[in-house]
Amino acid sequence: MVLEGREMDGIGNTMQKKAAELERLAEVLVTGEQLRLRLHEGKVIKDRRHHLRTYPNCFVAKELIDWLIEHKEASERDTAIKIMQKLLDQSIIHHVCDEHREFKDMKLFYRFRKDDGTFPLDSEAKVFMRGQRIYEKLMNTENNLLQTREEEGGTFERTLVASEFIDWLLQEGEMPTREETEQLGRRLLEHGIIQHVTNKHHFVDGPLLYQFRMNFRRRRRLIELLHERGRCIPESHDSPFCLRKQNSDGGNTSFLSVSPTKEIKVAVGVRRSSMSSSCGSSGYYSSSPTLSSSPPVLCNPKSVLKRQVSPEELQTPGGPFLKKTFTIVGDAVGWGFVVRGSKPCHIQAVDPGGPAAAAGMKVCQFVVSVNGLNVLSQDYRAVSNLILTGPRTIVMEVMEEV
Repeated sequence: MVLEGREMDGIGNTMQKKAAELERLAEVLVTGEQLRLRLHEGKVIKDRRHHLRTYPNCFVAKELIDWLIEHKEASERDTAIKIMQKLLDQSIIHHVCDEHREFKDMKLFYRFRKDDGTFPLDSEAKVFMRGQRIYEKLMNTENNLLQTREEEGGTFERTLVASEFIDWLLQEGEMPTREETEQLGRRLLEHGIIQHVTNKHHFVDGPLLYQFRMNFRRRRRLIELLHERGRCIPESHDSPFCLRKQNSDGGNTSFLSVSPTKEIKVAVGVRRSSMSSSCGSSGYYSSSPTLSSSPPVLCNPKSVLKRQVSPEELQTPGGPFLKKTFTIVGDAVGWGFVVRGSKPCHIQAVDPGGPAAAAGMKVCQFVVSVNGLNVLSQDYRAVSNLILTGPRTIVMEVMEEV
């Protein structure tokens, strides 16, 4: 059967809408899982007793709301309740006795369904969880699958060649046959986990290029759950940097962010923030820039460096540069800095209230290594990606002029 162009467009639009809906669900699942792990780490989730009965792995609603406000995930209790209600509506959490369908600011016990084995594993959730596992496996193994490539006159970063991706999935034992592996790729695309680089093709075994649509390792802010419309805007693959705040009063704050093409963008968050990026930024991840109600204020996008130096100059014995080592533990928002430049890249911005500033990082420092890997010959995209796909705790060596 041959489909007319208009009918093909209709199918494509339906597929994109379906993928967008599934992507929103995936974001809720990822955000909920990140919160669950943080609450376990902070001992907020633990075994509790009530009326001579022990309820394992649960949290007290009232205490959790206190925790969310203390950790700047919500500015007020009503917002915290709405965030947790979102997780309850999506069956991420539930009341331990299933007696309350609303999340209440009371001394009630709630539990993550993943902690008691009641999480509903429907077909969509299974595909999503498999996609996340494949993504993590791809990031944690040495391979050359993700590369910058060209297709239809455009250049795209971190792409997969469909046929090579299928070869790798077969090698990893994900599916028994090539035909079944191609079907797996189609399901990943239909669920918004991967996409064709120009959104013109479904997943087919061949030379076409695809990218992961989601960065599962991006640290989500819980407030993003309340701003779903922002998820419809594609995440930038660039590495923006924060220049200065537009205002310093409480509530929402806005940062100016400029890309290498000098396009002015505005990123908005409740705490400190910058444009979220699926592949190329380091520092912060926040809600969509469409949440801003204040007009953008243009600014100078120039580098903070007075002069560019070479890797050889940095490593010259007796030179005017001092090496420093920082251990930075990312918080719920990120690490609090942004890299820029190339060979070597430098620290373009540091949030004064973030983990990097607390460790001693400053602007104009040159990045020497990340987690023991020398990056003097890398550009900011490679360094940003190295940070994004690495552990929460990063060790960075930098050089600063004395």
